[in-house]
Amino acid sequence: MDKPSALPDSAHLLDDLESIRQLLGDADLQPPLLTETVEQIPLLLDVPAGNAAPAPEAEPAAAEPEDDPQTRRQDTLLHLESELRAAAQMIMQDVINDFTPHIENEIKRRLDARIERLIKRSE
Repeated sequence: MDKPSALPDSAHLLDDLESIRQLLGDADLQPPLLTETVEQIPLLLDVPAGNAAPAPEAEPAAAEPEDDPQTRRQDTLLHLESELRAAAQMIMQDVINDFTPHIENEIKRRLDARIERLIKRSE
């Protein structure tokens, strides 16, 4: 009755989400405390203000030619890292948006089953 319905490739999705979380460096984040109120906990559909795609960074002025290849390489790596982080955040949000209806339906189904059991037990 309370068995979760398996979604196809859910193990792969969890692995992908875990690797994205590691890429974003969110390993030190803590889960919400039980003392927080419901209003303080964000919904899955809420897009956090800090996680919006970053605005394109202004390119350095062309007046300063960068002849140093190490500096150019470092700038390129920083730019690629920034783009990868933005892409990972967008993918994570897309996955959350795609699975929100499935999660809500599963929660509703389990709550309905639980309510039925509680009603039968109280009769």
